[in-house]
Amino acid sequence: MSDLSGEVIDNRYELISLIASGGMASIYKATDLRLDRFVAVKIMHPHLANDEEFVNRFIREAKAIAALSHPNIVSIQDQGWNEGGAQAIFIVMEYVDGFTLRDLLVEQGHLTPRDLLHYMVPVVSALAQAHSLGINHRDLKPENILISKDGRIKIADFGLARGGLLGNTMTVDSSVVLGSVSYLSPEQVERGISDARSDIYSLGIMFFELLTGNKPFDGDTPIQIAFKHVNERVPAPSTLTAGIPPALDALVLKATSPNPDQRQRNGAELFDALQSIQIELDPKRSQLSLDLDLPLETPKAKRKGNRPEVRVGSTLVTKVKNFTEPLSIKRSEAKPTFIPSGKVPGRNSEAPTMSNSGAVRRKTSKRVKRNRFFLAFILLVLIGGGLVKFVASNTGISLPSVVGMNQREATSALKAIGMNVVVGDKHFDASVPAGKVISSSPGGGARLSLGGTVSLTLSQGAQPVPTPTPSPTPTPATTDSTAPISISSYVGLTSGQAQSELTVAGLAVKQSFAYSDTVSAGNVISQSPDGSGPVLPGSTISIVVSQGTATVYIPNIYSLSRSAATTALENLQLKVVVHKIGNGKFVTNVSPKVGSKVKRGSAVVITLG
Repeated sequence: MSDLSGEVIDNRYELISLIASGGMASIYKATDLRLDRFVAVKIMHPHLANDEEFVNRFIREAKAIAALSHPNIVSIQDQGWNEGGAQAIFIVMEYVDGFTLRDLLVEQGHLTPRDLLHYMVPVVSALAQAHSLGINHRDLKPENILISKDGRIKIADFGLARGGLLGNTMTVDSSVVLGSVSYLSPEQVERGISDARSDIYSLGIMFFELLTGNKPFDGDTPIQIAFKHVNERVPAPSTLTAGIPPALDALVLKATSPNPDQRQRNGAELFDALQSIQIELDPKRSQLSLDLDLPLETPKAKRKGNRPEVRVGSTLVTKVKNFTEPLSIKRSEAKPTFIPSGKVPGRNSEAPTMSNSGAVRRKTSKRVKRNRFFLAFILLVLIGGGLVKFVASNTGISLPSVVGMNQREATSALKAIGMNVVVGDKHFDASVPAGKVISSSPGGGARLSLGGTVSLTLSQGAQPVPTPTPSPTPTPATTDSTAPISISSYVGLTSGQAQSELTVAGLAVKQSFAYSDTVSAGNVISQSPDGSGPVLPGSTISIVVSQGTATVYIPNIYSLSRSAATTALENLQLKVVVHKIGNGKFVTNVSPKVGSKVKRGSAVVITLG
C-alpha cells in the first residue's frame, strides 16, 4: 500500500505520517480538521477492500472497540468509507502519543516483578471488562499494549476480537497468525478455537517474556514454534531470572497450562490474583486503584462505609415535592404598616417600628426557631426515607459473568451481590463440561435490581450415544493385532487433526514442512501412504505441513522504529540488515522497495535516518 500521508480522508481527517503497518491495515497519525485534535486513522489495505470477509472483520473491529468503555482500552471515534480521493475503508481511534510495551522491553531487556504489575494490572483490568461482555481479544502481544508519554496504558487492536457482540465468523490471514504465533494458545493452534482462557494463555506468555526477556519457545519457523506450544510446557520464569516471587511464578505456570480448564477462567479471575500479588509485594499499597473498572460492590461492602451511587429520578422528585409543598415556608415581602405607638392588639410586646429605610424589624421568638428546627428535621427524614426506598428498589447492580462456573460457584457469586438464583434449562453441549453454566439470563454486564432473579442454563455435557442392544446369540470376536487399519486422507486438513487421529489409531506420524501457495499454513500438503488403502498397525504415516506461501510482499515500514520494523519483517521470515545514518531512529528507506514480492528468508535492508 502506498503512503497516503498528506491525504484528507472523508473531508475531515488529514493524514500526517505513517505510524505502523500490518498484514491487514496501516495506521496513520492524523488531524481531525473539524475538532482540531490528533487522532489515529486505521486504513484497510486496498487489495483487501474487495474481500467481503475482510471488510466485515474490519467493521467488527470498530464495533468491538465501540462496545467497550474502559480507561485502558483505546477508544474508537468514527468509522466509514472515503467518499472521494484514495480508496479507503477506515476506523478513527484516539491517538496515543508514546510507545509500545515491545519498545520498553527492547530498551530494558526485562522488567522487575513490580514494573510488570505496574504495566499489566491495568491491561488485565481492561480485559476483564471485555470478557464480561463476551469479547475476547485473540491477539494479545507486547506490540498491542500502548504506553503514552504521560504514563497511561492502553490495549489496542481488537481486530481479531470475537464474541457475542461480533459474531463468530473468523478467517485469519497467514501473516497475522505467523506474526502472533509466539502468543497463540494450544487450542488455537490445534483446533482454531478460542475463548477468554485463550487470552489468559497469551497474557501468561507475555508475563514470561516480560520477566525473563525471552519467549518460552523458539524455532526456525513459526510452525515449529506453534507445535511447541501444543507439545511442550512453559517453564517457570524463575528458572531464567532470579528474584521472581513464588506467587508470580505460580500464576504464570497456571495461565500457560496447555489445558484451558486449568487456567484462570477469565480476566477478572486473573486480575484478582494479580492484585493479591501486588499487595503481597507492597503491603502498604492501597487496595483501591484508579486503574480498575470493576462491578459495583456487594451490599455488605457498601454497609461498611462506602456510599452507594444514587440516581434521583423524576418519580422521587415528584414524591418529595408532594411531601414538601404543604410544609414549605415562603417568607413574603413585608409591607410597612404604620401602627400608633403603644401595644399591638392581642400582644403584650412592643409594636414594630419603622426604620429610616422603611423596613420592619421583628425579633424571632425561641418558639418559632424551635418549630422551624423540627420542621426541617421532618423534611430531612421524609426525603431520606424516600431516597433509601428509591435506592433499594431502583438502583441496578452490574451482574458478573458466570459462564463456565459450576452451579455452586455461580450461585455463590450472584448471591454475594444480593441476587436470587434459579436453574432454568439444561442442555447437552459437548464444548461445555457437565454441570458448568452455558449462559445466564440476564447475562454478565446487565444491570438488575437488588433481590432480582438470575436464571442459569447448565450443561449436561456431550449427548450420550445409545448403546446397541447386544445380539441374543453373540458371535465370539477374535482380536487380530495385525489386522490392517483403514485411514483417511488428511490433505487440506490441519496437521493437529492428522497427528491426533493417526496416533489414536496406533500409527506413527512423521512430519516435515514445506511452503505452499495453495495450502494454508498449518494444513497438510501431502500424505504418504495417501489413505487410498489400509495400512498395518504401527506403520509410519508421513505428512508434509504447509509453512504458508514461499513468497511475501515487503510491507510499508517507513517511519517505524527499528524494533517495530524488525519485528514486522522477521514475522514474515525475512532477514533484516540495518544501515544507520547518524543517530537515526526511524526507517527512511527500504530495499527491496515496499510492495516487492520476495522469497521468505530474503534479506531486507532498512535505513534509519
